[in-house]
Amino acid sequence: MPSRDVPEAAGPAPARGPHAPVLALLSRRIAAGRADTSVPRDPDFIRRQLPAIARYTSYFTPEVRGLDRLPAEGPALLVGNHSGLFYMPEVWTCGPAVLARRGVDAPAYLLAYDLLFALPGIGPFLRQLGAIPAGSGEAESALARGACVLVYPGGDREACRPWTQRNQVDFADRTGFVRLALRCGVPVVPVVSHGGHHAVMVLARGDRIAQAAGLRSLRVNVFPLLAGFPFGINSVLTPPPPMPAHLTLEFLPALDWTGYGPAAAGDARVVAACYQDITGRLQAALDRLSAEHPHPLLLGCSRLAGQAVTGALQRARNLGSVG
Repeated sequence: MPSRDVPEAAGPAPARGPHAPVLALLSRRIAAGRADTSVPRDPDFIRRQLPAIARYTSYFTPEVRGLDRLPAEGPALLVGNHSGLFYMPEVWTCGPAVLARRGVDAPAYLLAYDLLFALPGIGPFLRQLGAIPAGSGEAESALARGACVLVYPGGDREACRPWTQRNQVDFADRTGFVRLALRCGVPVVPVVSHGGHHAVMVLARGDRIAQAAGLRSLRVNVFPLLAGFPFGINSVLTPPPPMPAHLTLEFLPALDWTGYGPAAAGDARVVAACYQDITGRLQAALDRLSAEHPHPLLLGCSRLAGQAVTGALQRARNLGSVG
């Protein structure tokens, strides 16, 4: 899962056990990847990737609403609910929508898992797309430069929540994003998504497995167990392909917390009030979308079938006109 909240603690405790040397090596690579800013965001690279991203997200027949609620310029913190394991269709849909609104050349960034920047080839690829490590402090700098920054505070916990909780917002009381917004004095735009978590059936987060394996030393809190083709019950190491659930993404009205002032970032009562405000708005919007589209998987399948029929008819007409 590529995105998570802005960390508030210095970091997890070192891992112990026979696998500790491997985890320690990964931790060092994560620290190095977090600190390496040699590969900047590249608008031309992004333009080249947009067609492939569009082909991927078309599988989820995405629908974007309320994009005009995103400020066309200036700093803004976008806060969304996270879904769909590492397939995360809402992320790949929201990013291009932001670029369509503000332009590819305008600075826009996504807070992503530190671990991803330790992987060979993956870190530079993400950097060029505009991803920055969540634990690096780069988000505050980006907002100061007038950028749009997208964060998914629920991180891996929310993206791997069980199927029974697929229509719930779960930020796990992570409030770093609230403190970031208060310190920077920027508008906060809630972005709700529905349908993405219907694409993957998560049986359990695997919290205890992650803890036993020492993964929390890498800030990885889950090792999900999944249901689906081809093995019935799968782990994150052998994930089933995602199902084509219809995705609805909606930008909600911006929230203005600037009246509290930057010092409010240290006031627990203000932080809690802001946290309850935005999570309540996101949950209410998710409830509304869930009532509107109670079966996004069926809707997605029907829309893909309709597109296939329309395409076949168009190709037949083209052949007829040529003949």
